[in-house]
Amino acid sequence: MATALVTGASRGIGRAVAQAFARRGDRVAVHFGRDRDAAERTLASLDGDGHALVGGDLGDPAGAQAVVDAAAEALGSIGILVNNAAVAPSAANAHRVDGVSFEDWQRAWADMVAVNLLGSSNVTMLVAQRMIAQGEGGAIVNLGSRGAFRGERDHPAYAATKAGLQAFGQSMALVLAPYGISVASVAPGMIATERQASKLEGVGGDDIRGQSPFDRVGTPEEVADAVAYLTSPGAVWTSGAVLDLNGASYFR
Repeated sequence: MATALVTGASRGIGRAVAQAFARRGDRVAVHFGRDRDAAERTLASLDGDGHALVGGDLGDPAGAQAVVDAAAEALGSIGILVNNAAVAPSAANAHRVDGVSFEDWQRAWADMVAVNLLGSSNVTMLVAQRMIAQGEGGAIVNLGSRGAFRGERDHPAYAATKAGLQAFGQSMALVLAPYGISVASVAPGMIATERQASKLEGVGGDDIRGQSPFDRVGTPEEVADAVAYLTSPGAVWTSGAVLDLNGASYFR
């Protein structure tokens, strides 16, 4: 039985990852940024017991420290970290360079860099040092994006931060391997989460599904299955990898 901190686990991919870990017997710290009610629903859905709820703003270094400290205290240790929390693309934070004010451009970049890249790197640093001190190895998985490779017209900061997160993971894979800690990333394409429901149900839904020759988008559970594998003892040799999960919708 392992102990795991899953950031951004209120719903969607984070919830599915927490559920997959709990099904295999892990104890999970469910992190949320703002939506405590949704995080409590995630917590209530988990198999087994010994799970915990931890809240905090990962865009604030002090908040990241508090989240890691609270998770470690609740679980007794942290053997797995999943960096899933992110400021996701939306109509409200679109910042296409040919149609945005400089003020909105700055805001979008600052928000996404603070959470997607700096927040994840801070949590990783804090958890990695705990893993090293524990002396029992561990596993870290970053949630990247297909957009890191193909670009994002309306949300370039999202693509850039996800590319940075994936590159950061490879740097961590190099330095943490001697401590028995593996670090890998997954790069999903479009996933059928609550956040994407309006896009998939709208007039462009068929076009989005048609990006994949399977004529559908991925599910949170498919991403969670991949994360569960990457954090299993048999997956240590995947350290440094970036696993594409996009249903053959993009090749690199």
